[in-house]
Amino acid sequence: MKPITRLLLPLLPVFLLAGCLKDKVTRTYTIFTPVYKEKSVVLADVVKPLAGRSVQNAGKIYVYGNYLFVNEINEGVHIIDNSNPEAPVSKSFINIPGNVDIAVKGNILYADIYSDMIALDISNPLQAKVTKLTSNLFPERNYIGSNGWYFTPDTSRYIVGWTRKDTTVAYESPEICTRCGIVFDNFATFANASSSGATVGIAGSMARFAIVNNYMYAVGLYSLKVIDVATPSTPSYKKDISIGSGIETIFPFKDKLFIGSNRAMYIYDISVAETPKYTGSFPHVRSCDPVVTDGVHAYVTLRAGNFCGDITESRLEILDVANLAAPKLVKTYPMKNPYGLAKDGNLLWICDGTAGLKLYDVSNPADISLKKSISNIEPFDVIPMNGKLIVSAKEGILQYDYSNLSDIRLLSRIQKK
Repeated sequence: MKPITRLLLPLLPVFLLAGCLKDKVTRTYTIFTPVYKEKSVVLADVVKPLAGRSVQNAGKIYVYGNYLFVNEINEGVHIIDNSNPEAPVSKSFINIPGNVDIAVKGNILYADIYSDMIALDISNPLQAKVTKLTSNLFPERNYIGSNGWYFTPDTSRYIVGWTRKDTTVAYESPEICTRCGIVFDNFATFANASSSGATVGIAGSMARFAIVNNYMYAVGLYSLKVIDVATPSTPSYKKDISIGSGIETIFPFKDKLFIGSNRAMYIYDISVAETPKYTGSFPHVRSCDPVVTDGVHAYVTLRAGNFCGDITESRLEILDVANLAAPKLVKTYPMKNPYGLAKDGNLLWICDGTAGLKLYDVSNPADISLKKSISNIEPFDVIPMNGKLIVSAKEGILQYDYSNLSDIRLLSRIQKK
């Protein structure tokens, strides 16, 4: 396979100066080449979970019973016994290259592995076993650089690492590369929740997987995928429902799915579980867009910057969804750099990136008030449960007790070592 080429930032001033001359100029390229292994070899490693280890690059979080599942971005899943939130115990780590999304039903863990999805029996976290591989469920799985570069991997094998090589090239040209200065940032990926059922867990607002009763719904970049999980160990893919481009997140509420894209929020009715039906939508300018709802209002964060879209200032939009066919805007509020969010009663938690974790009183959506700000972390997603808060952040996994809002207390921190 041809190597993937990216241009690096440090020599950009040289490019700009040299570009004015009819003389020799140089450009430095960093060439990233994927290291592949056969799928059979990788899957054999998946069923050999490792002892628990520290969380290095936390992504999606998922709560099931007394267990906390944490995605290590593009590497695998931590299984943590969270019976005592003040002293969580890492039970095992499952190697799953290319993993960014997870969900659990019964004793089965569902995880994407690049364009595929595996079902894993985790009855014994140290002896997990693959019960089914669903191939090419996410065929559009691409790798995205910070300025739009991408490549489509060889889907017959799995990527297990990367090699890099810096190369400087001299040539004669007055032209300046229109994409110089690109940084290929940590191989950021587009991969491809809540439920009243006792046999499924709770996901954060950044999730792309949601389980409602006997069906799992997963969003790819363009569609909603319907998967029968009545027999959890052998999920059965049923259909794709086209939605549009830039689909990002999914949040279930009763018999509805609220789907966030970088152009709109979509609502689908799943009262007929295998046949989700479009109900309504609310368009917005192009931006990154997770959503949560309480059935009366929907709360949508719009993030500016990077490849997120056209807005220059991030914000929170609160929508009236009493009429699901025609949601209407109640009010917008400025934010710094929002990611995930979660609602508990009249409290709304927002992971505002570098601005920290924020807690708002939203009892009056037209006039919300900031109650608390935790500024010493850079949060990504959040799950509130019974007065306890689980936060996935740049610093690791943090848990808080917020049963007393005047004294929000840090319970534990699972952090990098």
